[in-house]
Amino acid sequence: MEAFTAAMLVVVLAELGDKTQLLAIAFAAKYRWQTVMAGVLASTLANHFLAVLAGVYLGGMLDTHTMQILASVAFIVFGLWTIRGDELGSEAEGSRYSPFWTVAIAFFLAEMGDKTQFATITLAAKYQSLLPVLAGTTTGMMLADGFGVIVGMVLHRAIPERALKWFAALVFIACGVTGLYISLIS
Repeated sequence: MEAFTAAMLVVVLAELGDKTQLLAIAFAAKYRWQTVMAGVLASTLANHFLAVLAGVYLGGMLDTHTMQILASVAFIVFGLWTIRGDELGSEAEGSRYSPFWTVAIAFFLAEMGDKTQFATITLAAKYQSLLPVLAGTTTGMMLADGFGVIVGMVLHRAIPERALKWFAALVFIACGVTGLYISLIS
């Protein structure tokens, strides 16, 4: 129970204001909340399962510096992708990817090298327990991103979709550039 509770609390705190919570806000403004939450759940289970395995079996063998650089580049790419999607307009609606897969893939990629992924690895290494840590981190992610979905639904009613997309794109690009700068100077 200690591993579950610690994992849940750490992820809830780590996710507040995090990029994946911003993703939840942006996606909730475009897609049904049920689709967004299902995509978040699927991606979190997959990503955190891999992180827990890494923590339990590999311990501290991951190169965090390289992961931070890759994650920063991914943020920039996601920001540009968001802008490109905005320019496609109605063509984006005819995408061959369903909203579920769009959300799940975006969340999975956003979590790669993220602080919650590293927290999950660390907790799994500390507790040497796969299921309680996975259940705790997944619960924490669903709570934090569920809050993001609620905020996104409210913002969607008050702010035009185009403005939300540009805001999300700029935040992701800024996070990527900042992360890249920090990683390369250290």
